[in-house]
Amino acid sequence: MKYGKMVQGILHRKVNRFIAEVLINGVMEKVHIRNTGRLRELLVPNAEVYLELSNNPNRKTRFSLVAVMKENRIVNIDSQAPNVVAYEAIKAGGIPEIGHVDSLKREVTYGDSRFDLFYEKQGMKGFIEIKGVTLEVNGLAMFPDAPTVRGTKHIKELVEAKREGYMTTILFVVQMQGCQAFTPNMAMDEEFANALNEASQQDVQILAYDSIVKEDELNLNRSVTVLL
Repeated sequence: MKYGKMVQGILHRKVNRFIAEVLINGVMEKVHIRNTGRLRELLVPNAEVYLELSNNPNRKTRFSLVAVMKENRIVNIDSQAPNVVAYEAIKAGGIPEIGHVDSLKREVTYGDSRFDLFYEKQGMKGFIEIKGVTLEVNGLAMFPDAPTVRGTKHIKELVEAKREGYMTTILFVVQMQGCQAFTPNMAMDEEFANALNEASQQDVQILAYDSIVKEDELNLNRSVTVLL
């Protein structure tokens, strides 16, 4: 996926979950953070950040913060991006574990949940739930970076869908390049980690892919080992 007009800035501080102050071309701007996670290891003072200029003249903030430089590597933090790049990759047949699909739809309801993608393939039907990963510790990508009751609920409903005969996949999109493996963040959310392990035992497919990240672009790259 490609972004529109991008600018570079220096992070002054994170004000709250939604707003940060960034120095852009010598001017301090309040900007929208396109991610409501904690991002404690990324949004630190003086971090180099990348922002997309909005084309909506009525917005309160002119810029959206979508990427951060961490240790000479750009990390995309846009929480909307993983769904877009996954959709593009699957549509093009770029995820071998899923293969070519006959149809692909976004945001389809099942039970009390709405899964990110629904597809049909050779007479079968399947759901894909996508999680964006921005946390990296010593080369290991981890999710979540904050407790996620909603994420655990999605996993349990995917298990139920699997029992009813659907193909089911949880895809973790690591929004950076170079991680050696992916693992659930047990220390942050034990219930989520246990639910993911149980889903794997019930034959829900667990995938992780890293990404090629540029200042104005994000694309799915290659499969990353999943450690449960």
